[in-house]
Amino acid sequence: MSVRLRQATLGDLPLICRLRVQRTAWLAARGSDQWTVAGKGRPIEIFAGEVGRALDAGETWVAEVDGEPAGTITVNRRSDPGLWSPWELAESVVVHFMIVDLRFAGREVGRHLLDHADRLAERADRAWVRLDAWTTNSDLHDYYRRAGFQLARIAGPGAHGPSRALFQRRVVPAHPARTAPSRYSLQGYSGGNSAM
Repeated sequence: MSVRLRQATLGDLPLICRLRVQRTAWLAARGSDQWTVAGKGRPIEIFAGEVGRALDAGETWVAEVDGEPAGTITVNRRSDPGLWSPWELAESVVVHFMIVDLRFAGREVGRHLLDHADRLAERADRAWVRLDAWTTNSDLHDYYRRAGFQLARIAGPGAHGPSRALFQRRVVPAHPARTAPSRYSLQGYSGGNSAM
């Protein structure tokens, strides 16, 4: 299986919204309220607006398996208010909207997406990859633990939204002596909510 990541464009917005709708229905069938309005998730229109802004900023990528879109991830240095402290944000990149197409579940697409976040952090000279996960989705928490993330804390009641389980992992350098210039960068970097 060949997984390739490419920077997403505005033309990928319908694909990313379709992935979110697909995954929300899959989660609901398993009793999860993740991303549902009843669960205090963002309606698809608000999600589309947020992803559109990330696309405009060059912060979103699409994973392809043998040329087929298989997943998406947004990586930047922002988070919802009350989740990560300013110093935590200063030393990390933050993962948002990671979604794997159900047709490719179990084929390590998510691992490739998270490894890409590591590479972006490394190129931006950031030591951590951080994310917020739906607070009540213990299966998702287990997924991130298996991917090497540790639960930093559950954000307090002052935090915005239902994704208050805060996970982090130290960046594992791909090439410790790397000196080559970056092919990718993150908007706002000098030198360079999540679901399965």
